Amino acid sequence: ARLQAYNISITELRDAIRRQHVEAPGGYVTAGPREQTLRALSQLNDPRDFNDITVATRQGRPVRLSDVAYAEDGAREQRSLSRINGIPAVTVDIRRQSDASTVEVIENVRALIPGIQAQLPAGVELVVTRDQSRYIYDSLREIQKHLITGSILASLVVLLFLRNSRAMLLAAAAIPCSLIAAFGMMWLMDFTLNTVTMMALVLMIGVVIDDSLVVIENMYRVGEESHVSATEAARTAMRDIGMPIVATTLCLVAIFVPISFMSGVSGRFLFQFGLTAAVAVLVSTFIAFTLTPSLGARVLDWEQRRGSQQSLSRQTWFYAAIDRFYMRALESAMRHRLIVGGIAALIMLSAAYTYTLVAQEYTPGNVDEGEIELVVRTPEGVSIAAMDEVTRTIENELAQIPAIDTFLASVGEHLSSSGSLNQMRAFILLKDHRERRFSLGRFARALLRGRPSEAFEGNYSQADVRQIIRERLRPYSDLRVSVRNARSFQWDMIGTEIDFIIQGPDLRQLDAYSNALRDQAPELGLVDAETTLQFDRPELQAHIDRDLAARLGVSMSDLAVALRVMVGGDDRVARFRDPATNEDYDVQLRLIEADRTSPDAISNLYVPAQDGRVVPVRSLIEFEEVLAASRIDRLDRQRQVSMRANVAPGYALGDRIAAIQETVAGMNLPLGYSTRLSGSGRELEETFSEFLWVFAVAMLFVYIVLAAQFEHFVHPLTIMLAVPLTVPFAFLTLWAFGVSLNLYSALGLLVLFGNVMKNGILQIDRMNSLRAVGMNRLAAVLQGNRDRLRPILMTTFTLIAGMTPLVVAGGVGAEERRAAALVIIGGQSLSLFLSLIVTPVAYTFLDDVALAARQPLRYVRAQRWRRRVAAEPAAQEDRQRHPVRLSDETERE
Repeated sequence: ARLQAYNISITELRDAIRRQHVEAPGGYVTAGPREQTLRALSQLNDPRDFNDITVATRQGRPVRLSDVAYAEDGAREQRSLSRINGIPAVTVDIRRQSDASTVEVIENVRALIPGIQAQLPAGVELVVTRDQSRYIYDSLREIQKHLITGSILASLVVLLFLRNSRAMLLAAAAIPCSLIAAFGMMWLMDFTLNTVTMMALVLMIGVVIDDSLVVIENMYRVGEESHVSATEAARTAMRDIGMPIVATTLCLVAIFVPISFMSGVSGRFLFQFGLTAAVAVLVSTFIAFTLTPSLGARVLDWEQRRGSQQSLSRQTWFYAAIDRFYMRALESAMRHRLIVGGIAALIMLSAAYTYTLVAQEYTPGNVDEGEIELVVRTPEGVSIAAMDEVTRTIENELAQIPAIDTFLASVGEHLSSSGSLNQMRAFILLKDHRERRFSLGRFARALLRGRPSEAFEGNYSQADVRQIIRERLRPYSDLRVSVRNARSFQWDMIGTEIDFIIQGPDLRQLDAYSNALRDQAPELGLVDAETTLQFDRPELQAHIDRDLAARLGVSMSDLAVALRVMVGGDDRVARFRDPATNEDYDVQLRLIEADRTSPDAISNLYVPAQDGRVVPVRSLIEFEEVLAASRIDRLDRQRQVSMRANVAPGYALGDRIAAIQETVAGMNLPLGYSTRLSGSGRELEETFSEFLWVFAVAMLFVYIVLAAQFEHFVHPLTIMLAVPLTVPFAFLTLWAFGVSLNLYSALGLLVLFGNVMKNGILQIDRMNSLRAVGMNRLAAVLQGNRDRLRPILMTTFTLIAGMTPLVVAGGVGAEERRAAALVIIGGQSLSLFLSLIVTPVAYTFLDDVALAARQPLRYVRAQRWRRRVAAEPAAQEDRQRHPVRLSDETERE
């Protein structure tokens, strides 16, 4: 009303303040002498001095700011709030630079906290709520336990088979030597000691000891059978076993190195894993060629019994029973090769079916890190006071959950891309794992107190707490709630597990499709479903009479600026420096609340015309209250809407994506509309498709390495047949234990593939060696596999022993490590006997194929001879009695 009385527009008032209160460009300190002088002359030293600014001159009389407005030294309008456990708080986020160490930054910050706390006034406390180093330290402590426990168990396997404590200590020495050398490589390549590199070392426990085990076992076999000294046994064993050790090492390196060069987020994640594992394997081979035989020649001894051609350490009841059973099974398999081959083919083909049984995720969805993120959205247009009430209500609801230790809630425009206040984000810290999860340590403590049942009471996981939170907030139907794990491995800012995008030209159609998809979320196995396109933002649309505005001399730009400044306000008309505090503050300009809170009040405002008059808004504009889109997203210059949700308990990310895609296909989207995945779903598809290519490249490298080592094109195929033979058992293990196929279990598959091929290399190398000295093929197959049975069992059991702590242990990040360990243990143990049988059978099959291709006449004669021998009862009896001592004359025939 005062502006109208003096015929002054809001823009004229704003310009007057700017003219009277000059701000030096670039700030006072960096300004030049002229700008500093100008600012010093125009500087106002007291907020009340603004009232004396001359705004305009009317009828020869100056109109001051106090005539049409008032100036006050106040606070900016509150647009955010935070509370921790119900107590008002101010949150400070500290983020490391990209090349900095997370733990180092956190430790440096924690060192500053006592000094800052001493400067705070009474009643103000500095509290650390979220600390990523806690997860890192807990994970590393658990992994260190696994390293020690796994190493001890792997060493005990040597004692079980060889019954020699010196051999056990010699084999155990290979583990720390290999891992310490790997630390040197990590230092040279500027790798950090993190969960990825530590997991690589844990998975390598049963692998780095293998080469030394093979050397030690071969020394025992040579020494006991040939009755030679340890020094001579070491020389003979290394000549015998050197080539297969090199072959197995190069195969493992050929598997691990390619995954280090994957692209995208997974490539960054796996780069350090692959190189760390490859270096650990290479160092273990170097130790097996140097430290193990040299020390073995000096510390190992064995019982020698003259006249005996058998290894005495193989005659124990434990191993002798295994040896007899295996030889009978292998002899039977060689007599029924077609049946064995058919069974093996069926098992390989079953991989396609067992693959469908396993759920797929990018990372394990059941990881329990003790941290939860809660996001609550209200309809648009709410005030900070209304959000405060919503936050208090949620705090009271969740305060009744005993599992929650800390609840930090934040509300503010900084949480929303649109700057609105309708979002509340909370960080929930749960109680320590040792208080709420069953573990052997908790059971031991309860047992010492005489109350072992306590370890089984009050156990709950992070997933259980998420469900409790959803149930408690379900009655508040106006709130859109999303509860998810606070991920330590963050590759996007979305946070939800599913981000399904629909693109198209029409916003209303996009809204209809996305809402139809969201409404089916419960049937699709989804929770916390919401869409990014919401027509719930209150908006006051102005319909302007442009002809009338033109006749009255009101331009559209002046009209828009006037309405914006009057209603929305100008947050920075100028800057005021307070001499008392030597600080600069923003000068804001806005109409009083009564003149801008309703369409009627805004209609009574005035806007400037070009002739200096002011024109009432109601004569130019008609206002309409509508609900508009709160945000409009675009991707590749196309409008899009995202349906975001989390996976419900009992489902996995892979099958839920397939269900969504099937549902959208049934919508029959018209031409011009398309769909795509983002976030975890996209990473899942890209990572697993790239994993297939990496695996194919790795298998090509493996074939090249084996072909060069064996100087043969067929034998590498025999070795590589163990891979598809193992896959169904790995999938069955995941399915049986309810573990998904994810990034970590895929790493376990790679370790598994390398180990099963290692067994095949040992078998085929020994069979070729025996045939090279004149032994016939059947005898070489039987004797060679018998010689290699014990080292294969030892390496397999050490691998299983090294992985066992990862399966049974708990703690932070245990679900990730368990996924990899289960694949290795299940696939290796279930397929071990079958691979021991199928590999020699496949060896003879492919050898026949090679012979038929190279010398068809000789192959025909050999087949006739085998049928004739099989038909002679005396020959069959002789073969059963002396399976490995058929005459050279028969072989030549």
